[in-house]
Amino acid sequence: MIKSHKRGHPILWVDGKWVFEDTRKPIADNRKCIRCGKFPTKEGYDACLGHVKGVVSACCGHGREEPYEVKG
Repeated sequence: MIKSHKRGHPILWVDGKWVFEDTRKPIADNRKCIRCGKFPTKEGYDACLGHVKGVVSACCGHGREEPYEVKG
């Protein structure tokens, strides 16, 4: 079984789709970040980071790991 996280919530790959481990609902059913307690911005950014100029990928860590950024 493949496991990962979405905004700090454990997720699983089940029958060809990602679902939340606890509810088995598809990850399209967004949840708040377990670190900051906010939903992503309308653009899809982590709410606690927002848009970071010159960065192509970033994550607050969601309480599971250290924050990171990848500059373009």
